[in-house]
Amino acid sequence: MNAGRTARDRARAEVAQEIKDEARRHLVTEGAHGLSLRAVSRSLGVASSALYRYFPSRDDLLTALIIDAYDAMGAAAEHADSEIRKGRGKSADSTGEAEPRDRWLAVCRAVRTWAVNHRHEYELIYGSPVPGYEAPKDTVAPATRVPLLLTAIATAGKVEDSSIGHGLRSQLSSVIGMNSIDLPPGALARVMVAWTQLFGVISFELFGQLVGSADPADDFFDFSAAAMADFVGL
Repeated sequence: MNAGRTARDRARAEVAQEIKDEARRHLVTEGAHGLSLRAVSRSLGVASSALYRYFPSRDDLLTALIIDAYDAMGAAAEHADSEIRKGRGKSADSTGEAEPRDRWLAVCRAVRTWAVNHRHEYELIYGSPVPGYEAPKDTVAPATRVPLLLTAIATAGKVEDSSIGHGLRSQLSSVIGMNSIDLPPGALARVMVAWTQLFGVISFELFGQLVGSADPADDFFDFSAAAMADFVGL
């Protein structure tokens, strides 16, 4: 019985993956705004009712794609960090540990590389909101993988507190408590500035805002990532 259930689960997962793969192809041609279960079912050559057994609505399919995108980007960032911590990066300190600054730069570059190679998935999670869609709480944990990794690197770099207003300090103290972050609020504020800067630069590049100024954007991106490492205190 257990083997049978496992086989059914595996078959169901394979079909769900096929549906999502086709939906990603629709993101390229139609964008997230134009995604529909009926269009995906036509492309797959099956009745739309068959898809509803896996994704009851377009929003459920969008949520699955969003979670996959966040997880894929987070995995790419975590892999880059793991590789440099194994000594495959540029340098290490006297204890043999990778320098936090090198880890930071490696993660930033990995996020950019993933975004460039998966532009339409990046646009799904960081582009214009899809009208009528409200992301459920299921998307929160995958969305925090990159910022929490940057926060962990800042923690390893022993980033110190800095002066911030009372209101922001109160907000970030709550964030620290909810996520068990080992950084003072002023240090976390700097990480958040750098995190938003990272995705701002990537979005500017992918959406054509650097054409005529810093295009191709390789050198500008590296300069920006290094500037943010300085700003954070690494």
